[in-house]
Amino acid sequence: MTPQAKTGAWLAGIAATMLGLSFAAVPFYDLFCRMTGFAGTTSVSETASDTVLDQTVIVRFDASLEAGMPWEFKPQQAEMTLKIGETALAFYEAFNPTDRPIAGTASYNVAPDLAGGYFTKIECFCFTEQVLQPGERVVMPVSFYVDPSIVADAEAGKIAEITLSYTFHETPLPEQQAGLIAPTATAEN
Repeated sequence: MTPQAKTGAWLAGIAATMLGLSFAAVPFYDLFCRMTGFAGTTSVSETASDTVLDQTVIVRFDASLEAGMPWEFKPQQAEMTLKIGETALAFYEAFNPTDRPIAGTASYNVAPDLAGGYFTKIECFCFTEQVLQPGERVVMPVSFYVDPSIVADAEAGKIAEITLSYTFHETPLPEQQAGLIAPTATAEN
């Protein structure tokens, strides 16, 4: 093999590796955020905390919609005060004022970012896609706790208020994803 062919093969290998890593970056970043709480990403647990402390934290609730998402979406409570480690249940309300079914998925984050790794969800409407029929209104729960290990963190232990934010994004209906029906036009199209 000539030196030029070896160099070409080596460069093609590097390009293929870089392409593969670019596709792997999104799932690795997501895994990194979920494991560390980076960028306000919350933790997930199947069970409640075993420890409840006397220290309290205020949790504020925020709701927004992606541009063009026609739903109405809001928290049913502005905030709650709970003991660190205590399991809490909060509710969000969504309404589809249109004459067509709309599917949506909620993205979420916690502020300040430093609290993300200690904010643990047990159940959440954000784990699954939501489909609202025309005129349908739903109340959706989120069950969570603030991990007691937050008090041992020199910086996060000073956090007195945490904001849980959700943004709903319109997604294709399951029938549209399967290619069974054509997407419906929205007011934005």
